[in-house]
Amino acid sequence: MAKKGLDTTFVHFGIRKEDMALIEVLCTEHKLDFDWIKDHLLKEFHEKKIRNQEIDEKSIEKIIEKALGVGISY
Repeated sequence: MAKKGLDTTFVHFGIRKEDMALIEVLCTEHKLDFDWIKDHLLKEFHEKKIRNQEIDEKSIEKIIEKALGVGISY
């Protein structure tokens, strides 16, 4: 029988536990720090989503720039 209750991963990031496991595998394959991705990128993305803020390519760039603490210019 499946365990019932809140999926804390979904509550914190808007991403189901199974999908978060896939993200973790991809981070490992690409030598990215999964904890950093969770704390700095996914959390910010989820916060924008729940506030119904626009999420387009530019807003994602801003999330990444903020997480990296740098300005990226093209």
